[in-house]
Amino acid sequence: MIRKKVREILDGEATGTEVLVKGWVRTHRNSKNVSFIALNDGSTIRNLQVVADVNHFSGELLGEINTGAALSVTGILAASAGSGQAVELVAREIVLLGGADPENFPMQPKKHSLEFLRENAHLRFRTNTFGAIFRIRHAMAFAIHDYFNRRGFYYLHTPIITASDAEGAGQMFRVTTLDALQPPLTEEGKVDFSADFFGRPTNLTVSGQLEGELGATALGEIYTFGPTFRAENSNTTRHLAEFWMIEPEMAFYDLKDNMDLAEDFLKSLIRYALDHCSEDLAFLATRLREEEKGKPREQQSMDLIEKLKFVADNEFVRLTYTEAIDILRNSNHYKKKKFQFPVEWGVDLQSEHERYLVENHFRKPVILINYPKEIKAFYMKQNDDGKTVAAMDVLFPQIGEIIGGSQREEDYDKLVARMEEMHIPVEEMWWYLDTRRYGTVPHSGFGLGFERFILFITGMGNIRDVIAFPRTPRNAEF
Repeated sequence: MIRKKVREILDGEATGTEVLVKGWVRTHRNSKNVSFIALNDGSTIRNLQVVADVNHFSGELLGEINTGAALSVTGILAASAGSGQAVELVAREIVLLGGADPENFPMQPKKHSLEFLRENAHLRFRTNTFGAIFRIRHAMAFAIHDYFNRRGFYYLHTPIITASDAEGAGQMFRVTTLDALQPPLTEEGKVDFSADFFGRPTNLTVSGQLEGELGATALGEIYTFGPTFRAENSNTTRHLAEFWMIEPEMAFYDLKDNMDLAEDFLKSLIRYALDHCSEDLAFLATRLREEEKGKPREQQSMDLIEKLKFVADNEFVRLTYTEAIDILRNSNHYKKKKFQFPVEWGVDLQSEHERYLVENHFRKPVILINYPKEIKAFYMKQNDDGKTVAAMDVLFPQIGEIIGGSQREEDYDKLVARMEEMHIPVEEMWWYLDTRRYGTVPHSGFGLGFERFILFITGMGNIRDVIAFPRTPRNAEF
């Protein structure tokens, strides 16, 4: 008999049908004559209730069916007498595939703290919360590929090992085959990287953007979706050392085209989540309400479903960085000294500033453009005013910046001058500059941090809870 998934059964299998189902026990309780088993196989947040006649099965078998055990059950679907499900499975045969010691299995049917679950990340998928998160994460990954494929973009696999620092920040993980204790040295006493595997210093990438631009200037429109790495010693709820980035790059796009794509892209993904992940989102929305029940109303988060619809249904406000600074400085929030960080032209806006613009002033998602060039990367197109670059940041409620991007500088001389000004090694970037020497065109792109987006979609408060096995300072478990 072919196994049926729990989702298939609960979504439409007729009563009287014989089915085979396999999964893990969530709960098991006994009455005088009947044993009730809640079985889940990961296909849905809902459990299938299995009803077992205690006179039909041995007490030894029923005694081994504990939370976490894996079962194969064959039986007949019947209309459920209990609330919460239309059908239940009346068991004819139960096979214990794998037991779970009830004394030591960590995932007991009770509320666990998120800190405890991070310590047991290998098993936290078994909980309702993390089952919901990772089903949503899968759906969003699929939706991203589907979105770009339908629009004629090409998926480009950019290198994970690189000799360049796209961000110019220097916070990169080194890749080497040299002996860590006794590396070969030059006559000057420095590490001799000519003896290394690649013959030069190499690192794990922080971005696929630069290589993405190479693809875009031949294929037209590409996107990358892969792991990136940053050796930033940060233990905040918003930082990871290993994370995934979506980075489209488009030839012949100016800044307006870039903003239009970013807005449509985000709205499309959120609508997909609302349409295809409704059960899991509803569970996470309820969970969030329960978590924040004791907080003062002004400190409570926006309802999760309302927040997603807020973004999907509103036009994004577009304004310049300079206009945003004026709004912030004229706000009562600023005048009453409620901002922790300074607000003046030339500073990089903090999350508190971004959220004020979205949640208090406009009450809509916001796209800020034309930032001071001193706080942005070397590759961004320089505006005619000599002070700003054609950068854009998309700001969301409760999270601040969700997307960062720009029109790229296509003028060879301006790009070289900017690189020299920022001490970017021009000679080592000859391959990047060649795209400005041979058939240069206006082009643009942006980056969406996948985990930060999943954080927004799920309403979770810590980025370590939306990636399977988080990599953070002093944490590379599992």
